[in-house]
Amino acid sequence: MSAAADSATATVGLIDHVTNVSDFIWGGSWNGEAVLPLPPMVVILFGIGLYLMIGLRFYPIVKLGSAFKGLFKKSSGGAGEISPFAALSTALSGQVGTGNLAGVATAITLGGPGAIFWMWITALIGMALAFAEGALSIRFREQAADGTYRGGPMSYITYGLGPKWKWLATVFCLGTLFSALVTGNGIQANSFADSVTELTGMEEWVGGLIAAVAVFVVILGGIKSIGAVAEKVVPVMALSYIALAVVALVMNASDLPETFGRIFSGAFNPQAASGGFLGAALIMAIRAGVARGLFSNEAGQGSTPIAHAVAQTNDPALQGRFAMMGTFIDTIVICTMTALVLLTVQGNFTHAGAAVEHAWQSDLSGFAMTSGAFAAAFPTLIAGIPLGTLVASVALLLFVFTTLLTWSYYGERAITFVYDQFPGATPRGEKLLHITWRLLWCVVIFVASTVDLELIWRLGDISNAAMALPNLLALALLSGVVFKLARGHRSAGKDHGRETPAELRDEPAE
Repeated sequence: MSAAADSATATVGLIDHVTNVSDFIWGGSWNGEAVLPLPPMVVILFGIGLYLMIGLRFYPIVKLGSAFKGLFKKSSGGAGEISPFAALSTALSGQVGTGNLAGVATAITLGGPGAIFWMWITALIGMALAFAEGALSIRFREQAADGTYRGGPMSYITYGLGPKWKWLATVFCLGTLFSALVTGNGIQANSFADSVTELTGMEEWVGGLIAAVAVFVVILGGIKSIGAVAEKVVPVMALSYIALAVVALVMNASDLPETFGRIFSGAFNPQAASGGFLGAALIMAIRAGVARGLFSNEAGQGSTPIAHAVAQTNDPALQGRFAMMGTFIDTIVICTMTALVLLTVQGNFTHAGAAVEHAWQSDLSGFAMTSGAFAAAFPTLIAGIPLGTLVASVALLLFVFTTLLTWSYYGERAITFVYDQFPGATPRGEKLLHITWRLLWCVVIFVASTVDLELIWRLGDISNAAMALPNLLALALLSGVVFKLARGHRSAGKDHGRETPAELRDEPAE
């Protein structure tokens, strides 16, 4: 057998093993057979999310309207690195990425239209998790030796739970490094390269090189540079994509009732899927919706509070509301737009050689499915490329680019925390570590642009769980503090190893 054949066999074997672990975590199955009645990660995510939602007395839903009004109010100021809106934009730039275009298509492929319903449920429950993360990130953030602010789960575990829980903060950071390199980098870089290839015909490595260089230019400036770019790019790209999807849906408005019927019936009926899709068990609809929902909005994963921790505010509840809006915008708005276009727009698609009406029923998968649906909605050719494909590809490039920026900072914070645990750690050592990490990050972008996508997606599901589990445990243990923060007690909870920051004992500026 040739070396190439041996390598291919090894790759297939690795994918099989990774798939088993991923399916067990998110589907409760092994080797394609159910071994648990409910997926472990679904139970944990839903259980803690529901507990927080009930304990918060449905605060995230009740306060959603006033939270959106807060977007248009001038910031009252406070300690921090970037404005609360810039922090939200930075968090959103990490949330809005491949998951919103390719991930939604993958969810429908795996679980049928019903997966979208479970994606919605994940987002609503995730709003409680996101509020908790955002509020705790401000309450327990820390000030570095150079005067800058930083925080996230590693900080609210350390200062909120105490020294005996520092191991949990370290486990979280190791999971964050795993997730950053796989989902925050590998999946995004691969999708970026694929999109460049589809638009220009250039080799994937060229797209990877373009992404690596562009990202390096921005991340050299750290979180302030990332926040400045995110604050300008994210609102424009999100609103433009939503507007395009709305136009496509208005053009196919008569088919929308059937689309919503598929979603709701498919959520509870194992045989609701039709056309090219062979039918999925109910558990697959739930698993696909929850796994892709978490991949997209990151609620409970512990990533977004790293961005929210640097917001210029002294009010934990305020930033908690900004954080929960990120989950709502990402999944309830943007992912829903993608899903409705996939399930509604009709075109000339095929499955196994037979004609089908919709992209989700066809042989297409991932971003190609999303691109095909938009191409069917907007078929006008520009330089030989359908307008829909062109716009969807540009949207993906921007979504992915900003995700690569933000996740580089998440990984940097995680590796910095681990470094600081070693005796002899110094501020100068941190700076050298940051430069090394940023260079490594861009190298991984280039390498990941040509790696097998199926393997990366499966590793992504595992890495998300590795990061989310320690964070979810911390949220459960600090739930009492979260409930008090929601009621306006800004210094709620005990500080371990430090004095409660004076800024939290002052009245917030109106």
